[in-house]
Amino acid sequence: MIFTQAVTISVALLFVVSTLKPEWVSDRPALPAITIQEAIAPAAAPSGRTTTSYAEAAQRALPAVVHIFTSKDVKSQRHPFADDPLFRHFFGDRLDNRPQQRASGLGSGVIVSPEGYVLTNNHVVEAADEIEVALNDGRKLPARIVGRDPESDLAVLQVKADSKLNAITFGHPEQLHVGDVVLAIGNPFGVGQTVTMGIVSALGRTHLGINTFEDFIQTDAAINPGNSGGALVDAAGNLIGINSAIYSRTGGSLGIGFAIPVSLARNVMEQIIQTGAVTRGWIGVEVQAITPELADSFGLPSSEGTLISGVMRSSPADRSGVRPGDVLLSVDGRKVNDPQAMLEAIAALPPGRQAGFELRRGKEKLDIKVEVGRRPALSRGD
Repeated sequence: MIFTQAVTISVALLFVVSTLKPEWVSDRPALPAITIQEAIAPAAAPSGRTTTSYAEAAQRALPAVVHIFTSKDVKSQRHPFADDPLFRHFFGDRLDNRPQQRASGLGSGVIVSPEGYVLTNNHVVEAADEIEVALNDGRKLPARIVGRDPESDLAVLQVKADSKLNAITFGHPEQLHVGDVVLAIGNPFGVGQTVTMGIVSALGRTHLGINTFEDFIQTDAAINPGNSGGALVDAAGNLIGINSAIYSRTGGSLGIGFAIPVSLARNVMEQIIQTGAVTRGWIGVEVQAITPELADSFGLPSSEGTLISGVMRSSPADRSGVRPGDVLLSVDGRKVNDPQAMLEAIAALPPGRQAGFELRRGKEKLDIKVEVGRRPALSRGD
C-alpha cells in the first residue's frame, strides 16, 4: 500500500511539473523571455476621428484657398508682307487692325485676412492684365495687385466682397520637422480644388536657382501646374507654406515639390500690404564662393567666407573702401560661409544703418563700417 501510494504521488507530481514547467524535464534549452511593447493608440480628435483622417484639417483650410484666373492681351503676329509698299498699296492697314488674342493662365492663392488680401506666387500674376479670383463657395471676384516681389516669387492681391472672407490660420514654422504630415491644396491643371497628402521631406532647401531668396520646404505631397500659390498646411490645417515649384522632367509631379515657408511669406506680405513693396539692404558687390582651388590661387589660409569679385562704383561698399579680392567673413556679427548666406544677411539689414563688416585682405583682417543702401529691384549684386 505504501509503495502504491508513493508511485501514485510521483506520477501526479510528474504530470504537474511537465505541464507547468516543461523545461525542467526536457533536454532542450528554454526560450528567452520576450517583452512586447504595445503601440499606444493615437489620441482621438474632438469629433472622435483618429489622426488616420485629415478631413478636419482639410475642411479648416479649404475655404481659404482660391483659384486665380489671369488673362492678358497678346499681339497677333504681323503678316510677313505687311511692310512691303506694294502689298500695303492694295491691302492698306487692314492687317494691322486685327483683334488681339487673349492668353489665359491659372493658379491658386490663399486668403490671409478677412479684408480680402490673397497671397500667391508672383509668376502666377506677373504678366496679367486681368485677374479673377474664384472662392471656395463659387463666387468669382475681380482682383487687383497690391504688390509683387519677384525675388521671393510672392505677390499680394486684394478682392472686395460683400462680407468678410474666410482667412487661413498661420502656423508656426519653428515647430515644423522633417517627417511631419502636410497637405497641399490648390487647383492642379484646372480640375478644381484638390487636396494631396505627403510629408516634409527636407527643410531649408537653398541653391536651387529658383528664386533669389530661397529657404524652401521640400515635400512629396503631389504638386502640379495650377497648384502654384496654393496652401501647404500642417495636420491641423494651419498654413506653413506657399506651394511654389516642382522638380519634374515631364511637367507632372515626381514627388519633389517646394514651398515658400510661411515665415518668409508673412514678412514679404506684411511689407507689401504696408508699403506696396519689399525693402532689403544692399551694398553693391559681386561675390562668388571660395573653392579650395580658388583659395590656393589667392593664397588664402582657408575657404571660409565669400570672395568679393566686384564692387560697383559709388556703391555703399565702394564708399567704405571695400575692394575686389577682399574676403567677407561676417556681416554685422553674422558669419557668412557662402554667397547665399551673405545675400540673406545683407538683405535683412535696414537701409541707412551702419553695419559692421569683417574682411580679410591678404593676411590682414579688417573691420569696417558700411552704410547699407536700398536694394534695387531685381538686383543681381549684393
